[in-house]
Amino acid sequence: MKFEHLIEVNDPLNPLMDTLTREQVWRGLVIRAESPKLFIPHLDECDISAREAGSFKRRLRYGDLVVEDTVLLTPLHEVRYEVPAQGDISASRLTMTIEAPSEHMLYVRFSYDDGMGESTDGATKMYEEFKKSAYQEADIDTMRIVRQMAEQGNLDASYLN
Repeated sequence: MKFEHLIEVNDPLNPLMDTLTREQVWRGLVIRAESPKLFIPHLDECDISAREAGSFKRRLRYGDLVVEDTVLLTPLHEVRYEVPAQGDISASRLTMTIEAPSEHMLYVRFSYDDGMGESTDGATKMYEEFKKSAYQEADIDTMRIVRQMAEQGNLDASYLN
């Protein structure tokens, strides 16, 4: 299943919405990768290892389920999560890309690839639609939390240095 959607960060036509900078969104997405428990309430533990320039490895524990992945960072542009095949889990990928089609507009594109082809089976298609909906809700929550962090000043350069 391949799935992607956009979340609008800045709407120049909505004066009630606080405008976020590309830097604030970037910092929020990196915090999501480094401190996922702030964004994923059912995550029990996250251990980060093997830090290199532009990437790091993680070990995530959800109860008895353990998932290892690699996070790749392209500064101010993209955070990519790569999950290699492990146990009953197939290889998959999540990419969060910051897009700015104009000076005042900012979006985050969430792209999922679960490593499986498109299903033709009715029950599997229904399950895929459920997963897409869950992913989209989780991504909306991610951007809500990023926005809250920005409002609290937690994504400003002075706060992080």
